[in-house]
Amino acid sequence: MKKNHWLFFLLCLPFWGFGANTTLRSTETSAVAASPSITYILSMPEPQTHYFEVEMRLTGAASGSKTASNGYLDIKMPVWTPGSYLIREYAKNVEGFRATAGNQPVRSEKIRKNTWRVYSTADQLSIFYKVYAYELSVRTSFIDASHGYLNGASIFMYLDHLRQQPHRLVIQPYKDWKKIATGLPAVPGQTNTYEAADYDVLVDSPVEIGNHHTFSFTAAGVPHTVAIYGDKVYDDAKLADDMKRVCEETYRVIGEHPCKDYTFIIHQTPAGGGGLEHANSTTLQVTRNAFLNGKLYQDFLSLVAHEYFHLWNVKRIRPKALGPFDYENENYTHLLWVAEGITSFYQTALLQRSGFMSSEAYLRSFAGEISGIENLPGNRVQSVAESSLDAWIKYYRPNENSVNSTVSYYSKGSVLGGLLNLAILTSTNGQKKLDDVLRLLYSTYYKKEKRGFTDEEFQAAVEKVAGRKMDDFFQKYVFGTEKIDYNGFLNPVGLQMIDASASKQDAYIGAMTRFADGKLTVTSVRRDSPAWNNGLNVNDEIISINNLRVGNDLDRILDQYHPGQTVSVQVNRSGQIKTLSMQLTGNPLAAYRIQPVTSPTPEQMNLYKKWLTVTDH
Repeated sequence: MKKNHWLFFLLCLPFWGFGANTTLRSTETSAVAASPSITYILSMPEPQTHYFEVEMRLTGAASGSKTASNGYLDIKMPVWTPGSYLIREYAKNVEGFRATAGNQPVRSEKIRKNTWRVYSTADQLSIFYKVYAYELSVRTSFIDASHGYLNGASIFMYLDHLRQQPHRLVIQPYKDWKKIATGLPAVPGQTNTYEAADYDVLVDSPVEIGNHHTFSFTAAGVPHTVAIYGDKVYDDAKLADDMKRVCEETYRVIGEHPCKDYTFIIHQTPAGGGGLEHANSTTLQVTRNAFLNGKLYQDFLSLVAHEYFHLWNVKRIRPKALGPFDYENENYTHLLWVAEGITSFYQTALLQRSGFMSSEAYLRSFAGEISGIENLPGNRVQSVAESSLDAWIKYYRPNENSVNSTVSYYSKGSVLGGLLNLAILTSTNGQKKLDDVLRLLYSTYYKKEKRGFTDEEFQAAVEKVAGRKMDDFFQKYVFGTEKIDYNGFLNPVGLQMIDASASKQDAYIGAMTRFADGKLTVTSVRRDSPAWNNGLNVNDEIISINNLRVGNDLDRILDQYHPGQTVSVQVNRSGQIKTLSMQLTGNPLAAYRIQPVTSPTPEQMNLYKKWLTVTDH
């Protein structure tokens, strides 16, 4: 990925290609090849049909092409989008691909799932295609009668050899739509025309088109634009002040802002949907009442903190595998626990630092995250490094056994980020913390080396800041699945973790269920539970326990029994009635709580204050 100072220089250069209304003339051969240029004309004449229409104008496209000597060019569509680690097959939504040279049709054919071969090397070519866009998520594109949103990887095709060339985008909004929001810089003097330094920048710049509401604020000296699709149920001034507070607290971690401007695109949707980071923008999806509810509003600010923190962690401080991108294949790394997990740690820590969350609430959140991973059998099966590598096949494709076989690099990475922060704080007597590791990575690999870092280089940076070796931490907890000694990290700041449910003696069967249409159906079975060991299956309908009919009251029925008792479970399995005998156990699920140790020392109290601080505003 190009570094920031070069990016802004390039974006300010005038573009000498043709404009949106220029008539193209082309011949199959030319004595002097034109300088390569790429312009996309994006139109949406019938938004209610959910199609974007794209014209891709190419000048001098044969220059530098390895296939031009054979008389053809290969046009490709990405199969995934950076920041969301799943092959999404965007080409499945493409229709009506055709090519022309001048006004003459050019033969073309699809040669693989995401590649179209155009049999021409004319200096000026036009590629036409339509994209069906009816999935409103931060990773895909969407258009209907009310607005259009596009994620570039799902809309714009490319030529491999021209990816480093400037790309221009001309947007022709539907007739009633007046606004466009994007992090791309506008071309002066040209309506709805934008410039990207290269293809990576183009697809890293989502676009919102319609009649959305906008407001702005300045944070860390940088202008920020907020574009919100949906009903206006919020106060601009309050929202701007709160978002600014979060942004400035995030900026303080590194102390240098990499952007000259920043754009938030926010969609209000029935169920929300998270966010996706970009180099100078982000897309957030929140529920329609997120701005009206105290807890949901805090969740919204947490999402703002997460995606905004990605400006540094991922977009600049990045694993080596995440850029330059291969848009046709998986991009593997063990470090998503750093990219996403440590970012998740900061999204909560930043709310506490900025005063939106009390220290007590932060400790409850931290304990809740620990409970979440420790209650997963998969936490003892899959390491967080393996979880990162396997994101492409497991994280976005969970099944009924995922609880037993996987752990999230988000949640466990967040916990490990918190523990690393405590370890560094303790090792340096409160003089350093995880912030200092990120500053070191930013200055060394982003600014100086101009590249990403490896697993070994990340560990080395942690050790340099901590002033000690950290082999045990990485071997046991990152690349291994050993149980974490949480109190070893918490005790130096005068805290301890206890299991608030340890004294309970609930009878436990180990099956997750769903009650619908009068039936109680098994949806998941926990590893090494009575259900697991005695053959209860997913999709079994539980009919009775000890001949007592079971409905939506499994927990109430189990309350009649004690660990060690044996029960008879009758199930309907694909139309056959079966009876299973199970010896119940105690409930192994923990409910951790973090609380002060008895009589903390002055050293512990001092370190605690250095750990949980609130920035003065």
